[in-house]
Amino acid sequence: MFSVSVADQLQRQAPLAARLRPRTLDGVVGQRHLVGPRGPLRALIETDRLTSVVFWGPPGTGKTTLAEVVATTTKAEFVRLSALTSGVKDVREALSAARDRLGQHRRRTIVFIDEIHRFNTSQQDALLASVEDGTIILIGATTENPYFEINAPLLSRSTLFRLEPLAKNDLALLVDRGLHAEGAVIDDDAKVHLLSVAGGDGRQILTSLEVACALSRARTQPPNSGITRVTVVDVEAAINSSALRYGRDDHYDVVSAFIKSVRGSSVDGAIHWLARMLVAGEDPRFIARRLVILASEDIGMADPTALTVATAAAYAVEFVGLPEAQLNLAQATVHLCRSPKNNSTSMAIWTAMEDVRKGDIGVVPAFLRDAHYGGAAQIGHGLGYVSPHVATPDEPAARADDYLPEELRGRTYYRE
Repeated sequence: MFSVSVADQLQRQAPLAARLRPRTLDGVVGQRHLVGPRGPLRALIETDRLTSVVFWGPPGTGKTTLAEVVATTTKAEFVRLSALTSGVKDVREALSAARDRLGQHRRRTIVFIDEIHRFNTSQQDALLASVEDGTIILIGATTENPYFEINAPLLSRSTLFRLEPLAKNDLALLVDRGLHAEGAVIDDDAKVHLLSVAGGDGRQILTSLEVACALSRARTQPPNSGITRVTVVDVEAAINSSALRYGRDDHYDVVSAFIKSVRGSSVDGAIHWLARMLVAGEDPRFIARRLVILASEDIGMADPTALTVATAAAYAVEFVGLPEAQLNLAQATVHLCRSPKNNSTSMAIWTAMEDVRKGDIGVVPAFLRDAHYGGAAQIGHGLGYVSPHVATPDEPAARADDYLPEELRGRTYYRE
């Protein structure tokens, strides 16, 4: 009874993030690609057929949470080790106990190792045989690239699941759950500011919210009276960051200013607006998409490498994530600003599509029609077509204008 009382007291005193940790898959926030209705991780957990896995993702994305859900749903024994405090001796003891448990009770053992990238080579090697022969099911959690930090033999024996930063709607759900647990309400501008600085980290946003609630209660006179109301002042104090006004109108205005600055080759202007978006918590993937569009719309063939740079930045955003990806976005922004501008490609496709919508289409010239099937020549399809690769002075290829429908001969879409 005493131990139960102590456990209850610890639960009440635990940090908000720990108190809100879900016990079922349906309570997990985010990571729908893994635990959604058709998610592969959900299927493995619900059927109790989980094999060794490595959870890789930024802090606060749910790696420990998913391990805890496994602990409550599996029929296997769940053993937790920390790479910060456990040595080879602890690992070997856990493996020995797992072997006895499997032999005597035919019960599997799941070993969860948080921060597994901190295990050295010998510690990771100690796990290999037991993972390979099924003595244990390993769940490793890491914030570091496992291809660099986890031994290749161990990684090859595990399934890698990548966890993504939480989206704003997921973070908003966490805030709502936290407010309910704290018996508090929050002003709209305070919530917007809190969400803008979370960076996809669910634990961080709950920790900041808990501190903001405590600060709100401290300034209430008398303390702890009435409903706890969290203001933007409380949030600013909790996260040590001033709120940047960035509402719906600001979003469109700042994005517009960013696009026009790049188009106008203003490096300093574009970098300023980029900084405004990043500090305000704009989705970096949205910024990357705008750069990819700009590369073709406003630069095009004047600098074909612009599209390569922009798409590389978009990939970097997905691969690296914030805050480091701000460097990739800045580099791409500078490159696009300094590139020569030409919208001929954009005007070509827009003008052609407008003609098509108006009905200026014509028929496909006979020599351009599909001629790969038997009987095509009998109806004239493909006759007279000469590939530029085999054309000769006696048998020349068609002129560029001939590739248009006859009704549109002489029409020009692309202009240098």
